Amino acid sequence: MLAAMQVAEARPGYELWRPNREKAECKTMKVVIAFVLLVSAGLLLVITIGGWERLLGTSVAVMTILWAALYVLFAFLVARWNRGILPVAAALAIILAIFAAIAAPEWFARDKEGLDSPALPEDLIGLLTLIVVPVQLLLVIVAMIGFSQEWHVEEERPIGGQPLHGEGERSGAAPAPA
Repeated sequence: MLAAMQVAEARPGYELWRPNREKAECKTMKVVIAFVLLVSAGLLLVITIGGWERLLGTSVAVMTILWAALYVLFAFLVARWNRGILPVAAALAIILAIFAAIAAPEWFARDKEGLDSPALPEDLIGLLTLIVVPVQLLLVIVAMIGFSQEWHVEEERPIGGQPLHGEGERSGAAPAPA
């Protein structure tokens, strides 16, 4: 039988090190992804609350609020270096972009005499719904870039980060000055 390998445990005298998480581009991408997720959630909440009376039903409004809550949860997970959620966020962003592209023209079509207006003007809700489309496409792009940065890679190193015996002397390199 195969022995089960324990995850996230280092040998005695060693610590786990995640070298990709220390790179500036990875730190920046993590912040960008979390920010785009929060912007998306904010847009969804403003559109939903602003157009609550004119949505197809309460179930649509509740589903949209749950979608926004998922995005907030995803932003929290990304801030904690959870890379596994990124493909899920990208997939949901594609679906949301399709919904928004279909829904936006309907908000502009409601701006007529005799129709009740929602809490926010129809043109504003339509514009915000149109803005959701490029924001979701941006989310797909940054999520996939973040996923390819391999935040999950772990290496063992001696506690304190000292190089292993002979590492600094590899290939004839001079030792670093003290």
